[in-house]
Amino acid sequence: MSKSDSFIANKKQIKRMKKSSIILIAIIAVAIAMILVIYTDSSTYSTFTEAKEKKTELYVVGQLNKDKVLHYDPKTDANKFSFFMYDNEGTECEVVFRGAKPQDIERSEQIVLTGKMDGNVFRASKILMKCPSKYNDKSVVTEINATAFNN
Repeated sequence: MSKSDSFIANKKQIKRMKKSSIILIAIIAVAIAMILVIYTDSSTYSTFTEAKEKKTELYVVGQLNKDKVLHYDPKTDANKFSFFMYDNEGTECEVVFRGAKPQDIERSEQIVLTGKMDGNVFRASKILMKCPSKYNDKSVVTEINATAFNN
Protein backbone atom coordinates (compact mmCIF):
# COMPACT_ATOMS: atom_id res chain seq x y z
CA MET A 1 0.00 0.00 0.00
CA SER A 2 1.42 3.35 -0.99
CA LYS A 3 1.56 6.45 1.18
CA SER A 4 -1.30 8.08 -0.73
CA ASP A 5 -3.51 4.98 -0.30
CA SER A 6 -2.68 4.93 3.39
CA PHE A 7 -3.45 8.63 3.68
CA ILE A 8 -6.84 8.20 1.96
CA ALA A 9 -7.68 5.21 4.19
CA ASN A 10 -6.78 7.21 7.31
CA LYS A 11 -8.88 10.14 6.10
CA LYS A 12 -11.92 7.87 5.59
CA GLN A 13 -11.38 6.36 9.04
CA ILE A 14 -11.27 9.86 10.59
CA LYS A 15 -14.52 10.80 8.82
CA ARG A 16 -16.18 7.64 10.16
CA MET A 17 -14.89 8.46 13.65
CA LYS A 18 -16.25 12.00 13.39
CA LYS A 19 -19.68 10.74 12.33
CA SER A 20 -19.80 8.17 15.12
CA SER A 21 -18.62 10.78 17.65
CA ILE A 22 -21.32 13.20 16.55
CA ILE A 23 -23.97 10.48 16.77
CA LEU A 24 -22.71 9.46 20.22
CA ILE A 25 -22.77 13.06 21.45
CA ALA A 26 -26.30 13.51 20.07
CA ILE A 27 -27.49 10.35 21.86
CA ILE A 28 -25.94 11.51 25.13
CA ALA A 29 -27.54 14.96 24.77
CA VAL A 30 -30.98 13.43 24.14
CA ALA A 31 -30.56 11.12 27.15
CA ILE A 32 -29.60 14.02 29.42
CA ALA A 33 -32.55 16.07 28.17
CA MET A 34 -34.94 13.18 28.86
CA ILE A 35 -33.55 12.72 32.37
CA LEU A 36 -33.97 16.42 33.10
CA VAL A 37 -37.56 16.42 31.84
CA ILE A 38 -38.46 13.34 33.87
CA TYR A 39 -36.79 14.31 37.15
CA THR A 40 -37.14 18.08 37.15
CA ASP A 41 -40.19 19.43 38.89
CA SER A 42 -41.51 21.53 36.04
CA SER A 43 -44.70 22.41 37.87
CA THR A 44 -45.76 26.00 37.95
CA TYR A 45 -48.33 27.69 40.08
CA SER A 46 -51.89 27.11 38.97
CA THR A 47 -55.37 28.27 39.87
CA PHE A 48 -58.37 26.33 41.15
CA THR A 49 -59.89 26.58 37.67
CA GLU A 50 -56.83 24.93 36.12
CA ALA A 51 -56.82 22.31 38.89
CA LYS A 52 -60.40 21.33 37.96
CA GLU A 53 -59.36 20.91 34.33
CA LYS A 54 -56.10 19.03 34.87
CA LYS A 55 -57.07 16.56 37.63
CA THR A 56 -53.38 16.12 38.49
CA GLU A 57 -51.41 17.19 41.54
CA LEU A 58 -50.18 20.76 41.26
CA TYR A 59 -49.45 23.95 43.21
CA VAL A 60 -52.06 26.62 43.93
CA VAL A 61 -51.09 29.95 45.50
CA GLY A 62 -53.49 32.22 47.31
CA GLN A 63 -54.76 33.76 50.51
CA LEU A 64 -56.91 32.39 53.30
CA ASN A 65 -60.52 33.60 53.28
CA LYS A 66 -60.58 34.99 56.82
CA ASP A 67 -64.31 35.76 56.61
CA LYS A 68 -65.20 32.05 56.66
CA VAL A 69 -64.80 29.62 59.55
CA LEU A 70 -61.84 27.25 59.69
CA HIS A 71 -63.09 23.71 60.43
CA TYR A 72 -60.92 21.66 62.77
CA ASP A 73 -62.35 19.42 65.48
CA PRO A 74 -59.61 17.22 66.96
CA LYS A 75 -62.18 15.31 69.05
CA THR A 76 -64.06 14.16 65.93
CA ASP A 77 -61.11 13.80 63.51
CA ALA A 78 -57.68 15.10 64.49
CA ASN A 79 -56.44 14.60 60.94
CA LYS A 80 -58.98 16.69 59.07
CA PHE A 81 -58.70 20.42 58.63
CA SER A 82 -60.73 22.41 56.11
CA PHE A 83 -60.87 26.06 55.16
CA PHE A 84 -61.65 28.35 52.23
CA MET A 85 -58.99 30.04 50.17
CA TYR A 86 -58.82 32.49 47.25
CA ASP A 87 -56.33 31.74 44.48
CA ASN A 88 -54.42 34.53 42.76
CA GLU A 89 -57.30 35.05 40.31
CA GLY A 90 -59.76 35.54 43.17
CA THR A 91 -61.53 32.19 42.77
CA GLU A 92 -62.64 30.77 46.11
CA CYS A 93 -62.47 27.06 46.85
CA GLU A 94 -62.85 24.79 49.86
CA VAL A 95 -59.59 23.11 50.85
CA VAL A 96 -59.41 19.86 52.81
CA PHE A 97 -56.11 18.91 54.41
CA ARG A 98 -55.58 15.48 55.98
CA GLY A 99 -53.57 16.60 58.96
CA ALA A 100 -53.72 18.82 61.99
CA LYS A 101 -54.52 22.51 61.68
CA PRO A 102 -51.29 24.41 61.00
CA GLN A 103 -50.35 26.79 63.78
CA ASP A 104 -50.87 30.47 62.90
CA ILE A 105 -52.59 29.81 59.56
CA GLU A 106 -54.84 32.77 60.36
CA ARG A 107 -51.76 35.03 60.29
CA SER A 108 -50.52 33.75 56.92
CA GLU A 109 -49.90 36.32 54.21
CA GLN A 110 -49.79 33.72 51.47
CA ILE A 111 -50.49 29.99 51.20
CA VAL A 112 -49.08 27.53 48.66
CA LEU A 113 -51.02 24.28 48.42
CA THR A 114 -49.85 21.06 46.81
CA GLY A 115 -52.72 18.78 45.87
CA LYS A 116 -55.50 18.14 43.40
CA MET A 117 -59.18 18.77 42.88
CA ASP A 118 -61.79 16.24 43.93
CA GLY A 119 -65.09 17.56 42.61
CA ASN A 120 -65.38 21.12 43.97
CA VAL A 121 -62.95 20.51 46.85
CA PHE A 122 -59.18 20.90 46.67
CA ARG A 123 -57.46 18.02 48.53
CA ALA A 124 -54.16 19.37 49.82
CA SER A 125 -51.25 17.04 50.53
CA LYS A 126 -48.97 19.92 51.61
CA ILE A 127 -49.49 23.43 52.93
CA LEU A 128 -46.71 25.99 52.73
CA MET A 129 -47.45 29.21 54.64
CA LYS A 130 -45.71 32.54 54.50
CA CYS A 131 -46.33 34.31 57.79
CA PRO A 132 -44.93 37.55 59.18
CA SER A 133 -42.30 36.99 61.84
CA LYS A 134 -43.12 38.29 65.29
CA TYR A 135 -39.44 39.04 65.93
CA ASN A 136 -38.47 41.12 62.89
CA ASP A 137 -39.70 42.52 59.59
CA LYS A 138 -38.95 39.34 57.62
CA SER A 139 -41.47 36.62 56.77
CA VAL A 140 -41.27 33.02 57.97
CA VAL A 141 -42.16 30.11 55.69
CA THR A 142 -43.63 26.96 57.25
CA GLU A 143 -44.35 23.69 55.43
CA ILE A 144 -46.88 21.15 56.71
CA ASN A 145 -47.38 17.70 55.15
CA ALA A 146 -50.59 15.72 55.17
CA THR A 147 -50.78 12.52 57.19
CA ALA A 148 -52.97 10.86 54.56
CA PHE A 149 -54.22 11.95 51.14
CA ASN A 150 -57.62 10.25 51.40
CA ASN A 151 -60.91 11.89 52.39
